[in-house]
Amino acid sequence: MRTIIWFGYFWTVLIKLIPALNRVKNLQKSGRIKERDELADKKAKEWARSLVKLTGSNVSVSGEENIPKDTAVLFVSNHQGNFDIPLLLGYIQKPKAFISKIEVKKMPFIGTWMEQLNCLFMDRKNVRQSVKAINEGAQLLQNGTSLVIFPEGTRSKGDDMSEFKAGSFKLATKSGVPIIPVTINGSYKIMEQQGFWIKPATVHIEVHPPIYPQQQEAKELARLSEQIIKEGVKKAVS
Repeated sequence: MRTIIWFGYFWTVLIKLIPALNRVKNLQKSGRIKERDELADKKAKEWARSLVKLTGSNVSVSGEENIPKDTAVLFVSNHQGNFDIPLLLGYIQKPKAFISKIEVKKMPFIGTWMEQLNCLFMDRKNVRQSVKAINEGAQLLQNGTSLVIFPEGTRSKGDDMSEFKAGSFKLATKSGVPIIPVTINGSYKIMEQQGFWIKPATVHIEVHPPIYPQQQEAKELARLSEQIIKEGVKKAVS
């Protein structure tokens, strides 16, 4: 019953947010970009937190003081489940956009909201388009928009992690912004652990101190970020 209610709520709220989405679009058309960004971030955060709360889950966050306030950052996180995006969107206060797979752009309302949040869409099957997305992402970071990447490339659906792919770390080497490793523990227990069904879970988000990319290659940044995040997972499950 919880799962049915959740999916009904998911789409009902998206429909109710259409007027807010139109306001966001109008602000963009009139060149009021700061107001657009603030409204889009506010509405997205409210929606994301409500989605997590409806699951009955308990969420805690530690280490937010590690996030620099005066610059954009590249959040790098493990990817345990479908709820990772609403968790990071709703429970880490710094405004942020996501690098997402191209298929998400086609989803009704969601793709449009993500565009208004400055999210980028990457087609991993298209090398040229992927390079373009990385370059656009680096420009966004330099212009002050923080981004989130999941370097595993897919959900782990558990505590085990896949090797981080180095390609997306070029966002940091090209832009020079700090990398903020983030460990998510327990998000897969909301859905993936029992297949499609939603159940309450205890989730902890640990924000680690920044890694500064100056004079480091993407492969080394990927290795170091993976090590830090993996240690966070081990600490939580031990």
